[in-house]
Amino acid sequence: MLLAFVGWLYAGPLGAACATGGVMSVCAWRALWQSYRLGRWLRKNPLKPSPRLQGVWQESADRIDRLLRLRDKQVALHEERLQHFLQAIQASPNGVILLDEQGRIEWCNDTACSHLGLDAQRDRMQHILHLVRDPAFSRYFAQTVHAQELVMEGRSPSLAKSLKLSVHLHAFGEGRRLLLTRDITELALADAMRRDFVANVSHEIRTPLTVLSGFVETMQSIPLDEKDRQHYLNLMAVQSDRMQTLVADLLTLSQLEGSPPPGTQEKTRLPEWMDQMAADAAALSALVTRQAGQEHSGGHQLVFEPCPPWVLLGSRSELHSAMSNLVSNAVRYTPPGGSVRVGWTQAGDQLVFAVTDTGPGISPEHLPRLSERFYRVDRSRSRETGGTGLGLAIAKHVVQRHGGELRIQSEVGKGSTFMLVLPISRRELLA
Repeated sequence: MLLAFVGWLYAGPLGAACATGGVMSVCAWRALWQSYRLGRWLRKNPLKPSPRLQGVWQESADRIDRLLRLRDKQVALHEERLQHFLQAIQASPNGVILLDEQGRIEWCNDTACSHLGLDAQRDRMQHILHLVRDPAFSRYFAQTVHAQELVMEGRSPSLAKSLKLSVHLHAFGEGRRLLLTRDITELALADAMRRDFVANVSHEIRTPLTVLSGFVETMQSIPLDEKDRQHYLNLMAVQSDRMQTLVADLLTLSQLEGSPPPGTQEKTRLPEWMDQMAADAAALSALVTRQAGQEHSGGHQLVFEPCPPWVLLGSRSELHSAMSNLVSNAVRYTPPGGSVRVGWTQAGDQLVFAVTDTGPGISPEHLPRLSERFYRVDRSRSRETGGTGLGLAIAKHVVQRHGGELRIQSEVGKGSTFMLVLPISRRELLA
């Protein structure tokens, strides 16, 4: 206004108009310049500190700067949360695959890659059916409703071990799907072992029951003299003892699996224990020799090495069951005239109870499965010796509960060595 008044004083209305026009031109030019600087600042990436402007332009730039910085913080926070979420999915023991509307892989974790043989980078945006070529999976994927899971073979890293997978599709969003995979190999193996266990128990009990029922029917329907009747009763007693032994072993296994590991409060003096075990082995050897009709062979050569002056810390009943099982197995499976050697040694920080026999030996392919319940190398031979097929399973459970392991060495035609290896913490010296 001042410039317009001065222009009016000097040149009248024309001067006032010219002065006013000049002022407006200067203001417009300054506004355009400020606008240009603000626009150039906004176009830069990354965004630098706001330029020094004037008036309302500076205020606008400051407000825009605050809003952009707030947006960047929110974006960074969401990105951090997303990364934490993806890390949590990566740590999951289950496989997770995100599929788009066409069934193409958008993202998958490492577990899913190992389950299905995928590559997270190479196979991104590839159709899942092009990568998982299992007919059962193709039929499952084509279904409109996926209420049930599918059990299929996975991609195992080893040819010697198969991988069982449970896969389940879930719909989410607009036509997208979530594919979950779960390794159920151990569950399938446990289920198979359960079925085998029930079948084996049924078979082991049915055999003596069949014999008993047959003898009972014979004695009820046929007149027998005292000698035959006593003979049948003796055979029935043998089958009855066999069933009682089987039930006792099953109860022992059940107790071992359902009870906490033994502590070190219970103490057993080893020398007296081994003397009793030697006497039991001699009695069993005499029985086995007599049943085989080979009294002339002189029985087994039982060698119990001098026992070290130790006190064992642990469950007396469990350890006795494990050791007696190994000794009785050696006596039963070694022909009369052969030798059985029993002894304790210390190897570094381990205690070793070893039973070595000169029996027929065991082929290498059988060794990994010997401690399975009811597993027998020669089923007919086991029935002849009266074994239940649970002795080594009991021994393995016992030694593992005491912090040790069962080791087996054998060679066909030369004999076998069974060892219970315990930590030295399970030993004290006799006072």
